Amino acid sequence: MAQGVSTRAVGQVLLEDVPPIPADIAERMLQYQNTRGVGMVDLDDRGSGMLITTRFGETTQLHWVAQPLGMRKQLTFFKEPVREAALRPGGRDIVFAMDLGGNEYNQLYLYSTADGRFKLLTDGKSKNGSFQWSRSGKRLAYVSTERNGKDFDIWLADPGAGTRELLQEVEGHWQVFGWSPDDSRLLVQRYVSINESYLHLIDVQKKAMNPVLPLDPRSKASYDSARWSGDGKSVYFTSDERGEFLSLGRLSLDTKKVEWMSSSIPWDVESLDVSRDGSRLAFVANENGSSALYLLDPQGKTRRIHTPIGVIESLDFSEDGRKLGLIISRPTAPSDAYVLDVQSGKLSRWTESETGGLPAEAFVEPSLIEFESFDRRNIPAYYYRPKGAGPFPYVIHIHGGPEAQERPWLNPSMQYWVNELNIAVLLPNVRGSAGYGKSYLLLDNGFKREDSVKDIGALLDWAKARPELDSSRAAVLGGSYGGYMVLASLARFPDRLRAGVDAVGISNFVTFLKNTAEYRRDLRRAEYGDERDPEMLKHLEAISPTNLVDRIRSRLFVIQGANDPRVPASEAEQIVRAVRRSGQPAWYMLAKDEGHGFGKKSNRDLMGQAVVLFWQRHLLAQ
Repeated sequence: MAQGVSTRAVGQVLLEDVPPIPADIAERMLQYQNTRGVGMVDLDDRGSGMLITTRFGETTQLHWVAQPLGMRKQLTFFKEPVREAALRPGGRDIVFAMDLGGNEYNQLYLYSTADGRFKLLTDGKSKNGSFQWSRSGKRLAYVSTERNGKDFDIWLADPGAGTRELLQEVEGHWQVFGWSPDDSRLLVQRYVSINESYLHLIDVQKKAMNPVLPLDPRSKASYDSARWSGDGKSVYFTSDERGEFLSLGRLSLDTKKVEWMSSSIPWDVESLDVSRDGSRLAFVANENGSSALYLLDPQGKTRRIHTPIGVIESLDFSEDGRKLGLIISRPTAPSDAYVLDVQSGKLSRWTESETGGLPAEAFVEPSLIEFESFDRRNIPAYYYRPKGAGPFPYVIHIHGGPEAQERPWLNPSMQYWVNELNIAVLLPNVRGSAGYGKSYLLLDNGFKREDSVKDIGALLDWAKARPELDSSRAAVLGGSYGGYMVLASLARFPDRLRAGVDAVGISNFVTFLKNTAEYRRDLRRAEYGDERDPEMLKHLEAISPTNLVDRIRSRLFVIQGANDPRVPASEAEQIVRAVRRSGQPAWYMLAKDEGHGFGKKSNRDLMGQAVVLFWQRHLLAQ
């Protein structure tokens, strides 16, 4: 702890130079912070019930819903959040993933709804995930770093027998997409980067693996979201091999020919599901940030299904293919579970998530804007404007990834800023964001990293020309890679930004690549550059915020989880120390029981309240 820094603890959270939260902030934010949504959907075989994740207490847990708008029956009651889950075919057993303190070393557990007991399926130490039940429900395929802590090998578990075995040793990042209809083969993916991945088939009995896509081994493209056809003779997938966007394709495993099925849609097909008998296929296109749902019938005809404007996730057919479960998130409502009657196209709402008692009309809907950057490229952004004439102080909210995308979904904290503090919010999808084509994704890679920071400068220029925005009161906030963008923006535009909030952000690319979890290092080198190359090392050092700290004159608030395997806490600590050594104050929040983001409600609430206090002290004041 630096000399003269005040320190206090609230539960598992350590606070340095963060003043106590006034009661009026905590009380007014209570409603916004008690909104909650649904995290995933898994329909049972008949589509007569569903498994979801949502939060009623401190953390997200598993719940069962038996009918539309029925009671959500809580099944698990752990201190840690349940991350994902899947129903066992033909039964009520559930496999789910859970880590410890946000360390992301997920373990897999089998939960029995018959007696409420659960048992550990994995080794208790490694990182495990991407699990898929066999069609018979006898075995579970998943990936695990158990062998060496780095590579995601393919494993099989027989929960009934209590056994597991290493099916395939691999190198790098892999995930399991599913079992063939006869349970003889597995469809898996090797992931190199968001622009490069490969599909393989594993013969389970022979333990032999062979590539299936790309057909030309020299091709470098993305092959994702793969699913089996009903007869096991074809594979559906998405790929950008033919152009800028991810298109829906079908590969015949016999002829090795690909049929492209979404050529009329000039956007990414971002997810899909196929009914068990193969008679129906559903897919979602990301159309300029909003989701569009399409159904493909047995005759090969595609029809668009009308859904509320927002983001659609977690597609899941019932076994007979007559019903499709999904989640819809909207900018003015939390995410909720729905079921689509495939034949009629009728959409039934199954959950009605709480909004803390706030009416839907209390939430502000964003407008989609574009602004011109330094190279005359138009950059898209969402703009949340408070009511009234202004001029309003504003916050630029920068997403992480970098390959993520701002989408039109509800952010309760941001709605509080707009409604209660009269702060306008701008959410840019700077170059490098997903959703706008693979060329756009590549515009910030390696030596082009600071071009995305220049996009923030262009947005500041756009805001300066808006009479309703007060450019003398501007701030930035972001998490993970967005945290780096905050620090870089504070260094590049010190006279144009009053304050910045960096959550779990990168402060030095070289130390980050050295200290991030080993299983992630090569993935990040593909995006940020390989520090083992002397020229790239020099570049990464030159753009790292810890080496630019003398330029930072804005007020800074740094937020971090102690167990973060992606961006270790050392990244937060070194920028806080450097800023303080330069003579500038810095607020610092460290949660000892969190990782890359806060998963526990009490910690999340405290963080949100502290950010509001930070805005009041360092942004809103004239």
